[in-house]
Amino acid sequence: NDITDELEYQSIPEWDSVSHLVLVTELEAAYGITIEMEDVLTMGSVAKIKELLKKYHVEQVS
Repeated sequence: NDITDELEYQSIPEWDSVSHLVLVTELEAAYGITIEMEDVLTMGSVAKIKELLKKYHVEQVS
């Protein structure tokens, strides 16, 4: 599957609650950040995740 900005949480079987937490963990490890729980709850799409990462000073997100 191609990942696009429009891809949303639970819009595909692969992005369920467990994989959402894995995604958060992977993002934290990859960028050396700690994502606040409030932000984890708002990460409902690829576009929102990219926007959120800017808050954590992660600039190069493709």
